Amino acid sequence: QVTLVESGGGLVQAGGSLTLSCRASGRAFSNYFVGWFRQAPGREREFVGTTRWDARDAYAAGSVKGRFTISRDNAENTVTLQMNNAKPEDTAVYYCAAAPRPLGSVWLKDTYETASTYDYWGQGTQVTVSS
Repeated sequence: QVTLVESGGGLVQAGGSLTLSCRASGRAFSNYFVGWFRQAPGREREFVGTTRWDARDAYAAGSVKGRFTISRDNAENTVTLQMNNAKPEDTAVYYCAAAPRPLGSVWLKDTYETASTYDYWGQGTQVTVSS
């Protein structure tokens, strides 16, 4: 069982930066990979990025690549989403989610980009980017 709590959302001007944190409680956080998703009003939940359970790899979606960075600190049970050069289209509720390390540690794009893969979700944090 993993409980996730996001923080750090708020209002930022276009071009600005924001740091979102996802803090996990529960056992063996290092056995879970973590994804960030976002959902804007009237739109489907969208994959933003993910980090491997051992922090050896991370991926960002094409829409945020080069602007957003995902990192994790397993000693602190925390995953961070660093948002730079924010754009109005980044406005959404941001969620972190966790899923157990896959069998054989085979970590596939189709897996980590899919919301239904994840078993645990935070409550979300609102990010608003003003133009």
